[in-house]
Amino acid sequence: MNIVDAIHSRKVFGALPVFKHLETWAAWIVCLKGIFALPMNAAELGVFKTFTGRTKSPEKPPEEAWLVIGRRGGKSFVSALVAVFLAVFHKWNLGLDLGYIMVIASDRRQAGVVFHYIRDILRLPAFGGLVASETKETIELTNRIVISVQTCSYRSLRGFTVCAAICDEIGFWRDANSANPAGTVLNALRPAFATVPGSLLMGISTPYARVGPLFEVVRDRFGQDNADLLVWRAASRDMNPTIKQAVVDKALKADFAAGRAEWLAEFREDLETFLSTEMIEQAVIPGRWELPKITGPAYHAFTDPSGGRSDSFTLAVAHKETSGVVVLDCLREKKPPFAPQDVVREFAKVLRSFGLGSVQGDRYAAEFVTSAFRDAGIQYQPAEKDKSAIYLEFEPLMAQGRIALLDHKGMVGQLRGLERRTRSGGRDFVDHYPGGHDDLANVVAGVCMLASGVGAGSEPRIDWIGRGEPGNPAFDGSGRLIREF
Repeated sequence: MNIVDAIHSRKVFGALPVFKHLETWAAWIVCLKGIFALPMNAAELGVFKTFTGRTKSPEKPPEEAWLVIGRRGGKSFVSALVAVFLAVFHKWNLGLDLGYIMVIASDRRQAGVVFHYIRDILRLPAFGGLVASETKETIELTNRIVISVQTCSYRSLRGFTVCAAICDEIGFWRDANSANPAGTVLNALRPAFATVPGSLLMGISTPYARVGPLFEVVRDRFGQDNADLLVWRAASRDMNPTIKQAVVDKALKADFAAGRAEWLAEFREDLETFLSTEMIEQAVIPGRWELPKITGPAYHAFTDPSGGRSDSFTLAVAHKETSGVVVLDCLREKKPPFAPQDVVREFAKVLRSFGLGSVQGDRYAAEFVTSAFRDAGIQYQPAEKDKSAIYLEFEPLMAQGRIALLDHKGMVGQLRGLERRTRSGGRDFVDHYPGGHDDLANVVAGVCMLASGVGAGSEPRIDWIGRGEPGNPAFDGSGRLIREF
């Protein structure tokens, strides 16, 4: 039985309530026929050509299928459907190995959505007795196939025999150490397919920024009659005609660029990476985690109080060398849960160790923050500018090589995840990617701006920061930068 037969059968997938009106799934039926190289009639071939740009349908199942589909188009459900079909109906030649069907999601919440669908599908009478065991993240079947749902981390993918991997919302994958780990995860996945004939890698996502593997495969491979790779691109209403046009129109009116990406499956043209990887790597001093107070320079501090249950409370301290280089001396982060008053007292001790009696921070911080710092003997001063303006002043300092940062992976990941967006009227705005955080990046940018002095853009670039030079008194024997003179 192929996947389309299973959808039409009221004894298999067709027993699901979502398939009560099969006519609304017409585009998905054609898409699945393309993924599994099933015969198409003339009308279906026309639909296939429209959404793939190809001149003919596949003669054999592609090794990779990339689906770029608008919001609410049914992506997560279809991810679950394909996972169950491959686990139950496909005959895998695995020997004594367990075979894994992996659904990899952008975060735990999204992974939970897909896993919920998988469990519901496997509860159909047709699959009675097939589930051997179940945990929060895996379902092992009696045929030695394991359906595993997890978040995007290359570290957790090694050592498995992978029959299929469905990369759900791959256009939004992020982690603490990279702006987009999709490439790293794919590099870890592909070798796992090597010993499994007929394996499938499926990337499925709403489009976002014009970077990363999802954008690259659409840019380079859409419309090619490639036997090993299929690219499908369709708007939300093309895949799910039950979505009202008024919903799409309202979203486009509210934010045209975001609406085009979410509902029309167009990659956003108003986004770009704020700081390049090269710029960040130039500024980070390898092996430097924190510096002690020294006599001479004036220190500055910036804090970002926690604004919610998922936000960290962060603090940064920096000073400017006589060379004009701003040096990040200290970076602290308290992740939730925590008692804010305890964090304030701890941060106050850090501030006093650098001879500081005041700290700047978010001008929208709650009054309790000001009071808590006051009770700890520290004056809290609201920043004059919002974080977007701070980032825009931080960028030229980075570009000119006038920043020396600590070797902090969380900070590096957040700096890489910052995005520049152009709003109507041409005004630039900087913020983290959707679902991301910038608590560390915010305090680093804020304290570097304070320490540099606004408008000090004429100071010379220091090209040797972080590049150990034998004989240079600013470096110890290891080549790590000690101080700038």
